[in-house]
Amino acid sequence: MNPSLIALFVGAALASLFMAWVIGAGSSGATPFAPAVGANAIPTMRAALLVGVFGFVGAVTQGSNVSEAVGSGLVGGISLPVAGVILVLVLGAGLMAVGITTGYPVATAFTVTGAVIGVGLALGGTPVWPKYQQIAAVWVLTPFVGGGIAFGIASVLPRPDAPERYSVPALAGLVGAVLVNVQFSFLGRGAASGTVRGFSQRALAVDGLASGVVITGVAALAVATVVWWDISRDERGGLRRVLLALGSLVAFSAGGSQVGLAVGPLLPLLGEVGLVSSFAVLVGGGLGMLAGSWTGAPRMIKSLAQDYSSLGPRRSISALVPSFLIAQVAVLFGVPVSFNEIVVSAIIGSGAAVGGRKAVDAEKIVLTVGAWAGSFALSFVLAYAAGTFLL
Repeated sequence: MNPSLIALFVGAALASLFMAWVIGAGSSGATPFAPAVGANAIPTMRAALLVGVFGFVGAVTQGSNVSEAVGSGLVGGISLPVAGVILVLVLGAGLMAVGITTGYPVATAFTVTGAVIGVGLALGGTPVWPKYQQIAAVWVLTPFVGGGIAFGIASVLPRPDAPERYSVPALAGLVGAVLVNVQFSFLGRGAASGTVRGFSQRALAVDGLASGVVITGVAALAVATVVWWDISRDERGGLRRVLLALGSLVAFSAGGSQVGLAVGPLLPLLGEVGLVSSFAVLVGGGLGMLAGSWTGAPRMIKSLAQDYSSLGPRRSISALVPSFLIAQVAVLFGVPVSFNEIVVSAIIGSGAAVGGRKAVDAEKIVLTVGAWAGSFALSFVLAYAAGTFLL
């Protein structure tokens, strides 16, 4: 292989690692445990440690769907050249770095998606309108769906006719039911992904909808029973443990979603030359995110935990349940989604349910929404201009 081409590939790999570090230090590293830190359930540094570990596991076991969408599903008719990949990653990471420096949650999914589309169209690619519609629907609906679910849960938990020893186990059972039906790369037949439900059906030599429903119901009941027992014997400690478990699941989901933003543009290039496997790329991206979570996430965790809402354990649980559900939907459909948008919307919804307008900082919210919209527009314009004049 030409030495100059090798140098370009090395540059693309380094840019991807830098993007992974920025993601770990920003959106995926900060948002999953921000509600738990806000509720004083875990110190900031310990949260950064845990989110890095669970994010890495999620990246390796669930990262393929979003990676493929970012790598080849946003622009039709072309494959980005090495220089285009470097441009996309540098632009996305640069805008994210600005967000980390200022303390405002710039949306990684918006910046990377805008950069990929901008460079791809500048190089003669064609728009993939069905995928854009799918992405736009998720982005627009997330604040309303996530915030609305969080508002509803937070409105119910404090009610005397819905005590925590019953309502929280019911929520945990719902999460358990979803968890046994999400895709993991190591549970399918051969190289295919699979679910805990499907694996259990194969192990029990059963098949069909009825057995799947039974397995899902048993898993939900088992999780709900354990949580009910834990909260009944120690309510405060039980709520804290539920909160930490939810934060871990959201961190896991963040890794599965966000790693695609860092390594997705690389996959078509590496597939053409056969340098390394996609699994190895996901591992590298996961390690980059882990490093970012451990070294750069604490500042963003503190910003989200303290600035957006006055959170307690119940409101934090209310925020994390919809965050996990929306994240897994995005992973399933391969939609690049912003964890800042998911968790911040849920934090706002849960805080408003109890504290009303006093529980949220309206000015901060307006600035954050502006950063979300502006990050996509700015990255698209810069990428399109750079792709037109430099590539």
